Amino acid sequence: MGFAPLTALPKGALTLLREMGRHLLRRPVVGIAAIARDDRGHLLLVRRADNGQWALPGGTLEWGETLRRSIVRELFEEAGVQQVSLGPAVGVFSRPDRDPRFHGVTVAVRCTVGAAGAPVNPLEIREVRFFAPEDVPASLAFGMEDMVAAEAALGTGEGAVFE
Repeated sequence: MGFAPLTALPKGALTLLREMGRHLLRRPVVGIAAIARDDRGHLLLVRRADNGQWALPGGTLEWGETLRRSIVRELFEEAGVQQVSLGPAVGVFSRPDRDPRFHGVTVAVRCTVGAAGAPVNPLEIREVRFFAPEDVPASLAFGMEDMVAAEAALGTGEGAVFE
């Protein structure tokens, strides 16, 4: 028995499948961002290949992966980081207009890292660099400057951001 094309389905079934797909595929994507500093307090940023802007290392959670595993993986893949000490969550950021590709819900986490290296995929990340606090670019990819500001505010006793 061969596979019948979708057009062979009754019209009502095809409408139902489209509606289910619309709802299943239009869900926020969970991501992680590392607000990673070295022992001097310099901030680790990566230059993205898609838009040329500096960004916090991070990405989307893979199926079956924990947030902890995801942040360690992303730091290695994007910045060649092998030594990571995770700190507190800085906040959860969910503004729908933050990323034009999809609606992301990003958990930003403070961490301390050792040396950085080369990105695993140079087609995605072009450059890796630590910035002294006064040299951090004013504008970061996907509006991530508010994540960096929230991390700085944690030192003043403010709690994690819930956006």
